[in-house]
Amino acid sequence: MKAFLQALKPELQCLNDVITARLRSKVPLVEEIGEHLIAAGGKRLRPLLTIISARCVEPDQPTHLIHDLAAVIEFLHTATLLHDDVIDVSALRRGRPTANATWGNAPSVLVGDFLYSRAFQMLVEINHSGVMAELADTTNLIAEGEVLQLTRAGDPDTTEEQYIEVIHYKTARLFEAAARCGALLAGDKSEHVAALSRYGHSIGMAFQLMDDYLDYAGNAEVMGKNVGDDLAEGKPTLPLIKAMQFAEQHDATLIRNAIAQKSGEHLQAISACVRNCGALDATVELAKHYTDNALTALATLPNSPAKHQLQTLAALAVNRES
Repeated sequence: MKAFLQALKPELQCLNDVITARLRSKVPLVEEIGEHLIAAGGKRLRPLLTIISARCVEPDQPTHLIHDLAAVIEFLHTATLLHDDVIDVSALRRGRPTANATWGNAPSVLVGDFLYSRAFQMLVEINHSGVMAELADTTNLIAEGEVLQLTRAGDPDTTEEQYIEVIHYKTARLFEAAARCGALLAGDKSEHVAALSRYGHSIGMAFQLMDDYLDYAGNAEVMGKNVGDDLAEGKPTLPLIKAMQFAEQHDATLIRNAIAQKSGEHLQAISACVRNCGALDATVELAKHYTDNALTALATLPNSPAKHQLQTLAALAVNRES
């Protein structure tokens, strides 16, 4: 992943320059929290997906337009993170204290609102009706997904199909929109737009599955967040759903109770069960299924450096530590 991001360093620098410039505000606290988020870094995968998808369709797409659109995608993503951290009462993200842990819930929610509104100001400037429609629909679905996840927290009877529905709404949909909007802005070739949309959705599903895998198999220092947070929030993710299917009755009951009580008290025992019963292997297997789908979607695109970058990203989706 580091090598992949290093190869895209010039694009990342341009993207960060746009983000910094468009975070400017007359209200000092907005800029302060915004700078905190920028300094935290992150892979910037969603906006990079926008940039690379545009290059797949039209390598000579004007740089300023595509970087502006990529910044819009990052603002939308960051706004959801600010709101998520308040909802989940998270204290750590990317190895740093969250905005809500530092400034409180109200400023975090309001700066999230600022990022949403700034993103749509920028969309008006880009002035592409297809892109605006896509991102309007996407932000609406993300909000529905967050509510859906909230209603299913603490429910150990959540099915695999219901879990897939949640991660499609709250994660994969923005990956899909990032790729689709890059393609739309670059030329609106319908077959390329459809292929890149399928690619983005599949990569988004794979990344979320691996995030949920890492919550039980990962290293807190490498990940930059506390391992086991999902359990303490009562989130019935796929590793837990599979563990309840595969584990001995005693362990399955322990997991059910932990989800229902939103308790991380037995994290060590539950993590051991998830690791040993085959639940993590099943999660990785499904993630690989989605990356295979992503690679298949790329088959119709002409060969190019950008296409190769997307193929590399698909391979990295299931081979990462954070």
